Amino acid sequence: WVQLLKVPYRVLFPLILLFCMIGVYSVSSNIWDMVIMLIFGVVGYLMKKFDYEPVPLVLSFVLGRMAEESIRQSLVLSRGSVMIFLSRPLPRAFLLVALVLILLPLILPRLKSALRVRGGLGESMS
Repeated sequence: WVQLLKVPYRVLFPLILLFCMIGVYSVSSNIWDMVIMLIFGVVGYLMKKFDYEPVPLVLSFVLGRMAEESIRQSLVLSRGSVMIFLSRPLPRAFLLVALVLILLPLILPRLKSALRVRGGLGESMS
């Protein structure tokens, strides 16, 4: 196994890719599965290159279907009214937290610059 580490990367990478393609194709004999594998490989490479954490993506894949089913059940129970999500305090709090987290990247830079300006004025006056 140690000798495998001496194989140049330019030779090893195509071999690994070939074995992955053969494995994916052998499971279902479907070309689209190979395309999906390549797409996810590119996404994984880009996530690694740009230091993007994989946890949110994996969590969304795991919890996304369950959340979608629960939302659908709630809408069926309320006959299509979205007010069911605002009728109780806990969902209101969750929606408020989600809204704040979505808007935080827009608000935070302005807040920091305003504090810097205010801090700069305070230092020059004293």
